[in-house]
Amino acid sequence: MKRCCAALLLLTLAAPAISADFAEEARAVMAQGRVRSEVTIDNDSLLLKRDDGFYTSGFQFDRQYILHQERDSILYGWRIGQALYTASDINLPPAQVGPPDHPYAGWLFAGAYREAANDDGSTLRVGFDLGCIGPCAGGEMVQTNLHRLLRQPLPQGWAKQVRNEAGLILYADVAPTRWQLLPALELRPNFHGRFGNIFTDAGLGLTLRGGQLEISPAKTQLQGFARIDVSAVAYNATLQGGYFSKDNPHTVTPKRLVGELEVGAAWRSGSLSLRASVLRRSNEISALPNSTGTQNFVRLLFSYAP
Repeated sequence: MKRCCAALLLLTLAAPAISADFAEEARAVMAQGRVRSEVTIDNDSLLLKRDDGFYTSGFQFDRQYILHQERDSILYGWRIGQALYTASDINLPPAQVGPPDHPYAGWLFAGAYREAANDDGSTLRVGFDLGCIGPCAGGEMVQTNLHRLLRQPLPQGWAKQVRNEAGLILYADVAPTRWQLLPALELRPNFHGRFGNIFTDAGLGLTLRGGQLEISPAKTQLQGFARIDVSAVAYNATLQGGYFSKDNPHTVTPKRLVGELEVGAAWRSGSLSLRASVLRRSNEISALPNSTGTQNFVRLLFSYAP
């Protein structure tokens, strides 16, 4: 009964996102707005370290349409992506992959979202992702072929990945204000949450940005930023298996509080922009020592807006 109620609630909450009003607004923004394409790459190997594990890589492509108005802007976008998770050591054979180590898991998804931004610095993004976790996500094929191409050790434990399950995630991110500390320094809080059978969590963060903050198409801009975030985790299918799946090879209990620190720089010139950062994510597995479970990886974001 509990699972049926959860599925019904998911469908009920998803209905407004595909309503006629949103569809009509989206068509107007896509017809009149500026187009932007973004590619985001996460990878722990970019730190030039020998080990490879936990959240090992992620890829996401976004296509966005932005319509600027007098005092605000509306953005509609769609995205596709894949995230891969492995045990702490990809050289371990399947027989040695088990608790408290991270299960192998791939999450393949596509989704759409809407973001409203006001001139006071406040923003609100809401969206949804549909996808699948397990062998259907193609994690083994992607990681094995990439490592073979780069002549890196091949992962051995994908036979122990979590079971197939279709997934739906609803999410929201709101930044209620922006504090201008100095002409070239600002601080922005944000609150975010996800709800679904793959991820359910909620958190808050603070982002400090410094440098050339005013957007000007005619000028080259350079910024530095630092972000700190804390999330309360209710469900994580990459650790626990899909909410409705059974007979997973092994699962682990997540830590209920997870922190993340990101430090990086952003460059923009004309229609091109690049953002590069290093992230440190705290241990996500309850039974794993923090000294073992902490993760470090690089995030690169390329953007083009003709």
